[in-house]
Parts: sequence; structure tokens; C-alpha cells
Amino acid sequence: MKPEDPRADEITPDEFFNADLRLGQILEAHPFPEARKPAFKLVIDFGPGVGVKKSSAQITDHYRLEDLPGKRVIGVVNFPPRQIGPVRSEVLVLGVTDAEGKIVLLSPDFDAPLGARVC
Repeated sequence: MKPEDPRADEITPDEFFNADLRLGQILEAHPFPEARKPAFKLVIDFGPGVGVKKSSAQITDHYRLEDLPGKRVIGVVNFPPRQIGPVRSEVLVLGVTDAEGKIVLLSPDFDAPLGARVC
């Protein structure tokens, strides 16, 4: 989606809160050369309620592998797993696109416990 795109159809608060958005911390980041579009394989800790999950993320434009471990991110943890080539992606890491269409990860400004829900 682009900033100039019209807004999506209205949803109810209940529909929004059905998506379980949680705070996680990237533990590991690995190359993903098999991906059709440039991407990284991530291992993310979402705290004791959700645990450690894997994801594939197309974030290679702004981020380097060595800078990702320790980064806190927001992810949707209740989507069904999706097979992306050889990777089973268990969570969707959230971001926004910059002016050039490159993904910028959503990350909190202040500390909060892993697994904290977006409210």
C-alpha cells in the first residue's frame, strides 16, 4: 500500500482485536537466498505466552543481518503459518513503507515486556 491509497474498508474494534499483535525481540537473523524477493529469516522471541517463532521478512533495504539481533519488533502472532520456500513463517512482522516503498519495521520507542499486546 502507498500513502496516497484510499483507506481500507471500515472494521469493528472486535475485528481489529482478533489480530494478536505482540512485541517481540529478534534473536537471530539469517540470509534467505532461496527467497524470490530479497529477504531475511528471523527468529523472534515473543515472551512466555507465545514463545520463539520464525519469520521471513523482506527488510533487506534498510537493515543488515548483524544489526537485527536485539531489535524489538511488532508481529501478528495468530495468523496460520505460511510456507515461504523452505521456510515456515509463523508470524508476520509489521512495518510501513518509506517514500521509496522500502519497509521500515514497527518498533516501540520505550521498553515493554516481550509478548506485550498492542492495544
